[in-house]
Amino acid sequence: MNPRLFPIFLFLASFCFSQETSFPKKHTVDLSQFYGSVLLHNSDISHLINAHPAGFILGYNRKTYGSKPWQRLYNYPDLGYSFIYQNMNNGTLGANYGLFAHFNFYFLKRNLQFRIGQGISYNTNPYDRITNFRNNAYGSHFLSSTFLMLNYHKENIFKGLGFKAGISIIHYSNANFKAPNTSTNTFALNAGLVYDLDGGKSVEYLPTAKPEKVVEPIRYNLVFRTGLNESDVVNSGQYGFVVLSAYADKRVGRRSALQLGADVFFSNFLKELIRYQSISFPENGVSTDDDYKRVGLFVGHELFINKLSIGTQLGYYVYYPFDFEGKMYNRVSLKRYFGKKVFVAVSLKSHGAAAEAVEFGLGIRL
Repeated sequence: MNPRLFPIFLFLASFCFSQETSFPKKHTVDLSQFYGSVLLHNSDISHLINAHPAGFILGYNRKTYGSKPWQRLYNYPDLGYSFIYQNMNNGTLGANYGLFAHFNFYFLKRNLQFRIGQGISYNTNPYDRITNFRNNAYGSHFLSSTFLMLNYHKENIFKGLGFKAGISIIHYSNANFKAPNTSTNTFALNAGLVYDLDGGKSVEYLPTAKPEKVVEPIRYNLVFRTGLNESDVVNSGQYGFVVLSAYADKRVGRRSALQLGADVFFSNFLKELIRYQSISFPENGVSTDDDYKRVGLFVGHELFINKLSIGTQLGYYVYYPFDFEGKMYNRVSLKRYFGKKVFVAVSLKSHGAAAEAVEFGLGIRL
């Protein structure tokens, strides 16, 4: 197993059942079949879109009833695990088997369910320069994977049995840990059944109270991030990187904080890419002396869910001596706080839809 990608799943899965230990405990399972299409997000995979993928999503859910304030704040979400089997119905792409940690959020009197899951998937037929050179979507067996489901969801219609149907989006990528990594996004229709393991026994939700107002001064954050990645040049090699980040954040409510900060990138894969381009494409005007370091400024938002938070950042390079994927970049992070100051994070850093790296971070919020 790819040792740098597997902790993504362990990190996320640890949230699911560590946060809710109070009575009552109620569990459901659901099974949905899906059928869809691979979206053409990049013309480089057009030769791979010649069939309709299909599979199933198996979910295990633990209900919350408001025993903690964050549960009432988010309308009593579920915590759980999902397993996804997806046959790409394409011999080049093979099939994917994925294990995820997920949240279910509810709307419209709990008839509309939104599920977001993150985990790791195993692909049966990744790129191989001899036997499978056409698969430029998956460069490794193990892939980071994200999925979204938006479903009409009705539980306990008859003796604990319910129904769900809607749409799903499933993303597979190794975040440039190993090239090639064009990735795939599947849009699918799904339908299935939900079963209450308690046979439909009713449990009352604790009443929603007015959230306490959060008043905090501006906080200052320092983050160290690292990992391995490779350029889009196949077999150019995997190299370590370091990112140093500093930013200020200000809480603007019970759920959210706004961020403003800077990143300094020491991306060693760019050293090799600069050397490669200076030799192979002299017409591009790249010199071996070009600096591989970059400095960016960013604005961001952090959404707090108990000890977990979801961060989104949009940045612009102010020091950019070598052109790589443009001056704009974005980052999506999942953070876990230990106490009020220390946190760990897993982040996906991209340029638009083109992933650059999965970053593993350790930070402090002062």
